[in-house]
Amino acid sequence: MKDYQAENIRNIAVVGHGSEGKTTLVEALLYTAGVIDRQGRVEDGTTTTDSDPEEIKRQISISAAIAPLEWKDKKINFIDVPGYFDMAGEMVGPMAVSEAALITVGAVSGLNVGAEKAWAMCDKHQKSRMVVINQMDRENANFKKALGTLTDKYGSNIAPIEVPIIEGGKFTGVVCVLENKAFIGEGKTLKEVPIPDSVSSDVEAAREAIMEAAAGADDALMEKYFEEGELAPEEMMHGLRKGINDGTVIPVVCCSSITRVGLAKLLDNVIELMPSPAGRTIEGVNPKTGEAEERVCADDQPFSARVFKTLADPFVGKLSLLKITSGVLTSATALYNVNAEKTEKPGTIYLLRGKKQTTTEKVVAGDICALAKLTTVATGNTLCDPGKPVKFDDLEFPAPCISMAVYAKKAGEEDKIFSGLARLMEEDPTIKIEKNVETTETLLSGMGELHIEVIAKKLASKFGADCLLQSPKIPYRESIRKKIDVQGRHKKQSGGHGQFGDVWIEFRPNDDPNDTEFHFEDAVVGGVVPRNFIPAVEKGLRDNIKHGVLAGYPVVGLTAKLHDGSYHPVDSSEMAFKTAARIAFKKLVDASPVLLEPIYSVRVLVPDEYMGDIIGDMNKRRGRIMGMNQENGLQCVTAEAPLGELFKYATDLRSMTQARGSFTMQFERYEEVPAADAKKIIENAKQEEEDEE
Repeated sequence: MKDYQAENIRNIAVVGHGSEGKTTLVEALLYTAGVIDRQGRVEDGTTTTDSDPEEIKRQISISAAIAPLEWKDKKINFIDVPGYFDMAGEMVGPMAVSEAALITVGAVSGLNVGAEKAWAMCDKHQKSRMVVINQMDRENANFKKALGTLTDKYGSNIAPIEVPIIEGGKFTGVVCVLENKAFIGEGKTLKEVPIPDSVSSDVEAAREAIMEAAAGADDALMEKYFEEGELAPEEMMHGLRKGINDGTVIPVVCCSSITRVGLAKLLDNVIELMPSPAGRTIEGVNPKTGEAEERVCADDQPFSARVFKTLADPFVGKLSLLKITSGVLTSATALYNVNAEKTEKPGTIYLLRGKKQTTTEKVVAGDICALAKLTTVATGNTLCDPGKPVKFDDLEFPAPCISMAVYAKKAGEEDKIFSGLARLMEEDPTIKIEKNVETTETLLSGMGELHIEVIAKKLASKFGADCLLQSPKIPYRESIRKKIDVQGRHKKQSGGHGQFGDVWIEFRPNDDPNDTEFHFEDAVVGGVVPRNFIPAVEKGLRDNIKHGVLAGYPVVGLTAKLHDGSYHPVDSSEMAFKTAARIAFKKLVDASPVLLEPIYSVRVLVPDEYMGDIIGDMNKRRGRIMGMNQENGLQCVTAEAPLGELFKYATDLRSMTQARGSFTMQFERYEEVPAADAKKIIENAKQEEEDEE
């Protein structure tokens, strides 16, 4: 691949709903541009950007992949982004480093949730975008209907710059409205033909829509459009480019990835209408002074780059994918990792196309490349010139919303599992691993059940570590509801010194219901329990509150007052008094013990039409609705619900709202478990204890 300057580079994220043909589209574009000799198929596992064994097996994209090509002396870096919601974290990096997005929409399905979410992401990052109505070869494909779903949602921002030509029920070509020309043929084999009479009215309607969108992007053009009702072709193009650049105008094109009709014009439109990185200003801060710092995307600027993705390979090692935001990268460039405050050596520089790596000597501002074995570098880090440091904003990854307990399938392979998971966390920042001190389980958290399942499969295939996934244990607690005064007496005589300890302890719930600590009070008078044995009584109690009398869960909100007892001058010992304390503790069964469960505050964001389902479902989960209000055009429902009812909420919410809903949750407090539920939990806990014995 020859050298390209920033103005001749286009970085395009290909985004949209799962199974809308993004990977096939990228593959067909590579074939059209002559980069590959044969167009692979997702069904055969032969596409360029889906090379992971899990992607091939499941026939879905799991990881974002780069696919550069050359077209008319321009370089386009397409980034194929997974559309499944469990892989939402894969969109973050590509969106941060691309200047524009191709949003794929099915010609049969029209606008759907994945495309809406991609659109919202473009709005958030202020990205230019183009909508591709794909799969025009399919039965029941309907360009007008698909276009209607876009205009219904996004109004006059939509500018259809192409109209499909349908002959004998088949999609054979496109009319380029801006050029007022028609082309038929597949791939780059195009033939110009007269515009068919059958589409002339559609072409005129599209031209009006483009004119309206172009006028809306520029005040002077708007004035002229109102006065004259017409714009010249060059004025339309000026307004269109301006609107596309600031994200207010969205051009719409059509194609078929299978028959490759419309792909050459799609590539033409990408290089003509989508912005280049040249001259773009990236804002950051100087890490030493904290003052604002800028970098302009140009070769003569100090070097800076952003790591937007990491690939973990057990053989090659870590591969860091980066976008050069300013300056030029060569193997001699000094790299300073601002986040880790460490310097690195670049070594070999790679250009990636799917899993294929080719080496290069230099990468210019605005381009994308990969570096191997950068030891301190993680996704989201900023690399820069040590003498001119700058730090860009961290990437914001979505928080994981579902957790599973992970165990090694084979004894002794725990280290293998956790070292493999640590490597996969480098690759995917939406994975979280934490040890629950209370339940002793290791929890693997991710974006959904499919995501966690894929992680487990990758562990096995990449690192040879088989794991078991189970629903996490719930950290229940126990407490008491009434005060009791009990004796704990331990006496044992079996030759020689015996053992004797005798205590009277008053157990009561803490005065403050929000106080969950254990309090020990020494109220002994007259030396009935010698001073040197009192700490042993307290220690005996503290050891035992870890395992309550109902189901073996920790006891909270308890005060124990030692007020009486007796001892033997020879047989009493610390051990005897610890045992006496344990005997007294066991009598908490008479203090009206209760089981407590963790209650979480849940914040759910959903469109209005799903409110009834959300509230009904929350009630079924023993949840309480605490409030409702509008937030950014969505309904925000706040509720409180037991943790035990929320483990699969991410999956259920996605199902109820067609993936339009989102939620966050955080621990609030502990509350008493209803009697019927408590009975089952206690029975299960006792059964587990028996099984372990």
